[in-house]
Amino acid sequence: MSNPQLLAGVRVVDLSQYIPGPFATRQLADLGADVIKVEPPGGDPMRQFMAGKNGEPSPIYRHVNRGKRICRLDLKQDADRERLADLLQGADILLESFRPGVLERLGFGRRRLAEINPRLIHCALSGFGQNGPWAQRAGHDINYCAVAGQSMVSGIAERPVIAYPPIADHAGAMQAAVGMLAALHGRDNRHTGIFLDISITESILAWQYLPALGNATGRAASLLAGGAACYNIYRCADGAFISIGAIEAEFWKNFCDALQKSAWIARQFENMPQESLIAEVADTIGRQTGEYWHRLLDDVDCCYAPLLEPAALSANPQFGARGTWSDAGPGYAGWIDDTQLETRYDFDEIESGETLRWRNPG
Repeated sequence: MSNPQLLAGVRVVDLSQYIPGPFATRQLADLGADVIKVEPPGGDPMRQFMAGKNGEPSPIYRHVNRGKRICRLDLKQDADRERLADLLQGADILLESFRPGVLERLGFGRRRLAEINPRLIHCALSGFGQNGPWAQRAGHDINYCAVAGQSMVSGIAERPVIAYPPIADHAGAMQAAVGMLAALHGRDNRHTGIFLDISITESILAWQYLPALGNATGRAASLLAGGAACYNIYRCADGAFISIGAIEAEFWKNFCDALQKSAWIARQFENMPQESLIAEVADTIGRQTGEYWHRLLDDVDCCYAPLLEPAALSANPQFGARGTWSDAGPGYAGWIDDTQLETRYDFDEIESGETLRWRNPG
């Protein structure tokens, strides 16, 4: 296993809840940062969201907060605000996901933060950004995807579909993580802190260059969205699904040869959407089981892969070879050789009243 500790000594205060903020700081914790997640007295609602049982934190909550220390503070109380101020004094990064203006009402506006810690990196992660007519608007992933245009171009021709897992939430998390890492690097040449205004909606909006610039009209009409037979998902006779991503001519030829369908080779770039060719391929795939097609195509160089159910991910030989998956879910998305330090794969509760201290990186 890799043990990425590249951010050892970096101190992060996380005031966020649910998925976007916690997933962003989880990226930093995976890389060795000391992350203290500050939750309200009732805890992060994510503790029981979707999979919580018998009062125990759900595995989803554990996953997005692995490697962190968790404390609970009531920021409406003077004593707990002082505890937060003490934490911020020694922190490198503050990430929060309040609606714009809430942190200032709690006594931690940008001027106060600068007084507490002039070199603090403050990342404000919100649904629509810190200004504009929608800044105070409530929303979730389904709304962010809708407004950014992602929902309208995703799905089958008849209707859009809901992205799952929540794609905008994770795009925003990754955008925040990249911004915080860049700010850490850029701070070396500055004497003041850095403020990051990250919009979840704009994070998924930034990915819409393909439909916006690709001249596609309608869902399932372009090469990468289901309009081509060579790049599509097909249902097998037993209800399993397989994917074919044979964009390059040689891969498509290999696929057609494997199915003994040489007449399809020259039709690869027919006008899209290729409804007739897609129907022919679908009819052929639908005559045999997923296991049949796996035996036939697994060793063919044609960009084939089966669609795996979540329960089957741990059996994937590629994930096993790289140690990517465990009972706790997916690990860090990469391999970093730093074997001298140990990675933390669960969170630690900080008892109420315990003095909050940063870890010694040594």
